[in-house]
Amino acid sequence: MTMRTILKSWVERYFSDEEALVLLLILIAGFAAIILFGRMLAPFFTALVVAFLLQGVVGALTRRGVPHLLAVIIIFLAFVSALLTLAFILMPLIWNQLVGLVQETPRMFASGQLWLDEMQARYPNLITPDQMQSWIGVASREISQLGQRALTLSLASLGNVMSLIIYLVLVPILVFFMLKDREVLVGFALSLLPQKRALLTRIWKEMDHQIANYIRGKFIEIMIVGTVAFFTFTFFGLPYTALLAVLVGFSVLVPFIGAAVATLPVAAVAGFYFGLSDQFFYVLVAYGVIQALDGNVLSPVLFSETNNIHPVSIIVAVLFFGGIWGFWGVFFAIPLATLLKALTYAWPRGINEQERTSGIVRVDS
Repeated sequence: MTMRTILKSWVERYFSDEEALVLLLILIAGFAAIILFGRMLAPFFTALVVAFLLQGVVGALTRRGVPHLLAVIIIFLAFVSALLTLAFILMPLIWNQLVGLVQETPRMFASGQLWLDEMQARYPNLITPDQMQSWIGVASREISQLGQRALTLSLASLGNVMSLIIYLVLVPILVFFMLKDREVLVGFALSLLPQKRALLTRIWKEMDHQIANYIRGKFIEIMIVGTVAFFTFTFFGLPYTALLAVLVGFSVLVPFIGAAVATLPVAAVAGFYFGLSDQFFYVLVAYGVIQALDGNVLSPVLFSETNNIHPVSIIVAVLFFGGIWGFWGVFFAIPLATLLKALTYAWPRGINEQERTSGIVRVDS
């Protein structure tokens, strides 16, 4: 078979259906809009995520007899209260702790260098002077880059005050109208689609429930893991508890990788303040227990209805979508991987001429 014949057979098999072509155009247009206008439409996408998060609570209230508008107002006021608390109480606390940690980094580096000297003196065959100098050089470069990034971030943040104000104003307004007029907005979006959309409807019903559950479940997981980490670090007297708890909470966004990355700052701060004492190992053991309970108990309970995806697929999705869209790409890596999996199974497959003549009819699951 020639390449032209193979290509023609492939196109006839996967794109002979009218709905398949429409779905392909919608996917291309959607991804292109996000890539080209994602930064411009970031407040809209942020509000869309928050509305997905809050819609389940609104639906729970309406099922209990609360009028829809009253349920929207109650949940919206709770959301605004949480947003103001985050903006004016939690964020300044985390920022102050971050500044303090960056300022104390040179002392931590000096302490680590002394510890390496002691290790080299105790185990001269295990750690050579060349290895130690190489480690010290790498650490010095990383600390220098960290300071430069912190300075760049602080200077850049001066120009982002207006963006923050826009977010604080636009996002709540968009969230309110998305919750209040959900049926109208969904109906308008459906009116733009072709009348023949059985495939689109099937995929949307499959994904709507899963994405909404994923967003709400991931938010609950972040809150639980971050809160437990905060009280655990406070119990052991670890400094920068709020900052470390936020890092540990957001580490659940990236399966397998996030827990390993969050271990570094926790171990560094604990090692600097407690040394290689029992307290240091208690902190690491407690942190390991938190991550183990999250991975083996909390996450399976929250995401029991989500399609099982192979760990390799999850890591590839995190790397790919995170590289394209940054934080939001990492956040939506698993839902997007689930969407691709659903598209793979739901995509219509025609019967090409070769199968027709041979009498083979393939049934795809």
